Amino acid sequence: MFSLVMNLCLAGLTLAAVTEKAKYTTKYDNVNLEEIVHNDRLLKNYVDCLLEKGKCTPDGLELKRNMPDAIATDCSKCSEKQKEGSEYMMRFLIDNKPEYWNPLQEKYDPSGTYKQRYLETKKQEVKVEPITKT
Repeated sequence: MFSLVMNLCLAGLTLAAVTEKAKYTTKYDNVNLEEIVHNDRLLKNYVDCLLEKGKCTPDGLELKRNMPDAIATDCSKCSEKQKEGSEYMMRFLIDNKPEYWNPLQEKYDPSGTYKQRYLETKKQEVKVEPITKT
């Protein structure tokens, strides 16, 4: 009986460890994305890292390592903050920096499924018009 309980405890601990490893690290979740998108030098450095055209910071390396899996699994291993951040960055690039988005899409999402899904979502978003006084 004791052996059975110990085996169940060990199995639970192993399962918890595997589940925890199934998520991406949250070590870089506090990177200031606003700062990156509004600084052309920083943004270009990240894009160059992802495209293997330049050096990578530690967080850039982590992003580059996880990007193919995140796109393939619709960010299933991402934390909520990572999902929000990746959505923000991709929307920004599509809307404002196609010269960066296009080569990234070619490398990481050649079928264009993310952009297509984003554009469909964008069409459905309701734009609220300001109330004008009459």
